[in-house]
Amino acid sequence: MSRAYCAEGAPGELNLGFTAADTREAVEQNRRLLAGAVTGNSATPIVSLRQFHSNLLVIADKADVKRERPRKADGVISSVPGLLMAIQTADCIPVLVADRRQKVVAAFHAGWRGTVKRIVELGVGRMRLEFGCKPEDLVAAIGPGATQCCYAVGEELLSEFESQFSYARELFREVFDSDPVRTKYPMLFLTQRAPGHSPIGPQLHLDLIEANRRQLLDAGVRPSAISLTSGCTNCHTDMFFSHRASRGHAGRMMSVIGVKKA
Repeated sequence: MSRAYCAEGAPGELNLGFTAADTREAVEQNRRLLAGAVTGNSATPIVSLRQFHSNLLVIADKADVKRERPRKADGVISSVPGLLMAIQTADCIPVLVADRRQKVVAAFHAGWRGTVKRIVELGVGRMRLEFGCKPEDLVAAIGPGATQCCYAVGEELLSEFESQFSYARELFREVFDSDPVRTKYPMLFLTQRAPGHSPIGPQLHLDLIEANRRQLLDAGVRPSAISLTSGCTNCHTDMFFSHRASRGHAGRMMSVIGVKKA
């Protein structure tokens, strides 16, 4: 129902975030469409968060449905049937986890800040502590986001990750600029700066998908129980919202998970 992010005359889009550019009425209608598609009932409550790139986690119950404003956090866990736990993204990584034995679900928002703060690893630990979940009973899904092909970052992020993870260097790779003008006329781009001080050269690209898969593994989730959804939000803007690709003018996608009513 959203018209804020599409060309004139194009079909409406499924923006699920209350962004400044869109109307609240359109987003509420979109959320009802999503709830109906997932559960068969468009009135199924969706519990969302005010995300701020943290590792803060909350336990959700029916009281969250009646709150005037969502709670401020980047991870939500619940065992209450009939609710959908939701994470909004437009390049960051959504991670969904379920314990089908204990009937507990969780949703995590993992941008690079949440990832380096171990939000997924901490979240699985919280599921164990609060609900007695066992890692061997968990299944997980990692949704679409900006993948390594497009996720260029600064050197400082490598240092941040190295301070937290022994395998940090495995998450980064150097990508060389493939600009055809530079390839054809290399002399135009020579500089007198010392090596390592020029903007010309390889960029570091971070694999956030693998980073969060490794956290699930470190938390005890079986490799075969982790599903990866293909698709780079930055590459495929015809399918996904991308904050990076649109330079900030983007709607929000929503990843949801819930416990079925008996």
